[in-house]
Amino acid sequence: MKLYSTNNRNLEVDLKEAVLKSLASDKGLYMPSILPKLDDKFIKNLNQFSLQEIAFHICSTLFQDSIAPNDLMSIINKSMTFPAPVVEIAPNISTLELFHGPSLAFKDFGARFMAQLMSYFNRGEKKEITILVATSGDTGGAVASGFFNTPGIEVIILYPSGKVSEIQELQLTTLGNNITTCEIDGTFDDCQSIVKSCFLDPELNKTYNLSSANSINIARLIPQSFYYFEAFKQKVTNKDLVVCVPSGNFGNLTAGLMASKMGLPIKHFIAATNVNKVVPDYLESGKYEPIDSISTISNAMDVGNPSNFTRIKELYPGLDEMKSMISGAWYTDDQVKQTIKEVYDTYDYILDPHGAIGFLACADHLRKHDNEYIFLETAHPCKFLDTVESCVNKQIPLPSAIDSLKGKEMQKQKLPNTFDAFKEWLL
Repeated sequence: MKLYSTNNRNLEVDLKEAVLKSLASDKGLYMPSILPKLDDKFIKNLNQFSLQEIAFHICSTLFQDSIAPNDLMSIINKSMTFPAPVVEIAPNISTLELFHGPSLAFKDFGARFMAQLMSYFNRGEKKEITILVATSGDTGGAVASGFFNTPGIEVIILYPSGKVSEIQELQLTTLGNNITTCEIDGTFDDCQSIVKSCFLDPELNKTYNLSSANSINIARLIPQSFYYFEAFKQKVTNKDLVVCVPSGNFGNLTAGLMASKMGLPIKHFIAATNVNKVVPDYLESGKYEPIDSISTISNAMDVGNPSNFTRIKELYPGLDEMKSMISGAWYTDDQVKQTIKEVYDTYDYILDPHGAIGFLACADHLRKHDNEYIFLETAHPCKFLDTVESCVNKQIPLPSAIDSLKGKEMQKQKLPNTFDAFKEWLL
């Protein structure tokens, strides 16, 4: 398998280099040089395959001979250990629940697969990999869980001070061992900027074997494509299927678009955001104008300059072409709170703030189009207790994986939001 840089199609590397280096030498993101079409027979018979078998077929087709079949199956079986059920909520609107992994967020799929893939590629190497990851909440918890005690890999997580939930912070800061956490006095965009600067710094790259577990790494996106096939398999309908993706850094949507390019018959995607609406604005005006991120109750989507929009433009270079496949939608905190309450009162289903945005976008689109809708429920509502409990006026029981974190000591390094300060601490 070959992958190219989004800044230079002639700059190609193999899968191992793309996974271990994360970012191309020219600052571009890696994209598969070829997205092969899966055979029609496989698509038509998805209901005959388990999630693990679907993942193996996709990877075998995409990776070609990069990984031996037995090793690939082992990577998948070790990482894909939890389900992704489709649950019907309202007429023509269902959700794909992606919070059944250990950190209770969709990023478990990508983080655990990436951990196994990196460990495989780093076998026999004397120098360990140092993974830098910026998080607005759920990425860090999934990465911490996925890479915990993985041989040959240390992880350093950066998160914005005061902008993650209490449970998210406990997931980030209580593991220890090969997981180190930095609380940055700034926004998620500041954390992401620091991480990107590290990859471009010669001194750090000489000292450390750096890689990333953010969605700038293609190893995060490939496994996220698996559950789009899993959703299509479960949702039997005679209508066209539209999938709504609550979006922050837009890696999740990119994975869905890649699945579509590989032959999955999804008619349309909705990119749903909070007031950090850079991409919906682009789809309306044709102007891409990054902003300083704005804090909201759907904090995993508080991204003012989404990294993966570059990849989406690779898949759909023209605005009209992109608009034919993607619609934009955005909502305020008040709308989100009202939706959480109404969906619970009407359908007895508890949404998290990100899923509420997905439901809203589906409901709005359904009023104009007679389709079947699935939105991605990306995190368990218990991760946003204060917001959700105040909306549904009910106490949400904590899963045992979360309840066991309470009372544990948080281990974290507090740092200002500058690259120089982080570099000095790292060295």
